Amino acid sequence: MTSNNPNSHLTAKERDSLSFPAKLLLQQNLLVGDVLDFGCGFGTDVSLLAAKGISIKGYDKHYFPQFPTQQYDTILCFYVLNVLQPEEQALVLMEVSQLLKPGGKAYFAVRRDVHHEGFRMHKLHQQLTYQCNVVLNYNSVFKNESCEVYEYQHYNQLKRTLQTDCPFCNPEAERTLLLESATAYALLDKFPVSKGHSLIIPKRHCANYFELSVKEQTACWLMLNKTKELITQQCQPDGFNVGINIEAAAGQTVPHVHIHLIPRYNGDVLNPRGGVRGVIPERKEY
Repeated sequence: MTSNNPNSHLTAKERDSLSFPAKLLLQQNLLVGDVLDFGCGFGTDVSLLAAKGISIKGYDKHYFPQFPTQQYDTILCFYVLNVLQPEEQALVLMEVSQLLKPGGKAYFAVRRDVHHEGFRMHKLHQQLTYQCNVVLNYNSVFKNESCEVYEYQHYNQLKRTLQTDCPFCNPEAERTLLLESATAYALLDKFPVSKGHSLIIPKRHCANYFELSVKEQTACWLMLNKTKELITQQCQPDGFNVGINIEAAAGQTVPHVHIHLIPRYNGDVLNPRGGVRGVIPERKEY
């Protein structure tokens, strides 16, 4: 994704003390296990928390660009989303979900004192930087006039209040969640037709893809792209099929939208020519 917001890293601040969200979580003993500071800027919180005995590492796309290779019990993401545009925000949410252990928790701090949204000239660097207000559909654990802190857990680890037998509204806690954003999530198919077969699922219960909002459709395709990257790294397929079953006549058996991402491998069928045209076998050849 090419960014038209190239100066977001200039909003990182140099400090000699812990940030307010870091102090808050430390006081509440919420920094458990292996901790990652995602979007750590200059790394002040990482250094100061490590000095207090916290097992913590930092990642920042600009300042500490080595992307983590393990999963973490606790992930911090402080004041990152406010300086990113919507597609960039979705990417951060997906990457945090990817790096979080099943059963782990992430904490997103966002500013509540943003009065002017959009691009503005940074006072110190004299470059255009972006800012916006951010509201997440996660559990809010703290809020005042300048800051709000959200607690995030994987979608399939949350307790459900909605009584429904839909398997995609109530994904099993034992399933491996690949990625999640505010609007959608991805996980491996329970009955895969190939290694790495994945499903991209909007969170809102909706049977027909064409009845999703444009925002929901966009969220699904952004997640499809990211899932493809992840599966490519893990499985090295030679190709992909992408498909959506809409209504029973097209083979839909679960009345909740889901996009199939099916990795393909050389030699997995005798003649792959025609691909998705094979949904009507006699029309596959042309």
